[in-house]
Amino acid sequence: MAGVEEVRAGIALAKDKVSAGIAALQQAVMAFEEAQQTLSHATSGSNQPEVGQSLGMLAEAIQSVSSTQSTAEGAISSAESYAARL
Repeated sequence: MAGVEEVRAGIALAKDKVSAGIAALQQAVMAFEEAQQTLSHATSGSNQPEVGQSLGMLAEAIQSVSSTQSTAEGAISSAESYAARL
């Protein structure tokens, strides 16, 4: 098994990588929200079912990415708790 400092260093590196991933997820959410707004404005007044379906799917994508972000944050929190007990 690795030494305490090596474990802590690995956890710190993992945290950095997860933080980068979270930043990318935040960018994805912003892009999806912009796409949703753009689509909504472009199709304003349309009652075609595909429009509602598309907007709903974008909302679902936003929720899924946000959920993934929360899960990743939880993973880091758990790993940091472990590191603190070392």
